[in-house]
Amino acid sequence: MKLSQTLGRSLWAFLFNSGSCNGCEIEMVATVTPRYDVERFGIKLVGSPRHADLLLITGAVTRKMAPRLKRVYEQMPDPKVVVCVGACGVSSGAFYDSYNLVGPVDQIIPVDMYVPGCPPRPEAIIDAVVKVLAGLEASEKSA
Repeated sequence: MKLSQTLGRSLWAFLFNSGSCNGCEIEMVATVTPRYDVERFGIKLVGSPRHADLLLITGAVTRKMAPRLKRVYEQMPDPKVVVCVGACGVSSGAFYDSYNLVGPVDQIIPVDMYVPGCPPRPEAIIDAVVKVLAGLEASEKSA
């Protein structure tokens, strides 16, 4: 199945908190409100990774969450897109030297796009998702 057939119409997103302070989650909730209206891009939050095309990850990965993050990633159907949201997920942020961290998200699963910030604005999150989708569609057309 082609990528445009699965991702071209709408994108269902699953939000995964791997150990953040909830600042990024507050911005994610703001992203789905009518003010920003991500549904105009076809983005919808879903409650199961088995239905999701997009995985939005917030927070640095703790030891307890590393196997759970891998399992959620493996449960997602192909093709899948992973966006790491917030400074903690990108580089472990202020908690970089903590005893209970495994590390940033990209040490556990592959990441397609990073959204830096503590916490990032909803506009930045939307921009990252739209850019990664545009990149996927462009790579499919060239193939």
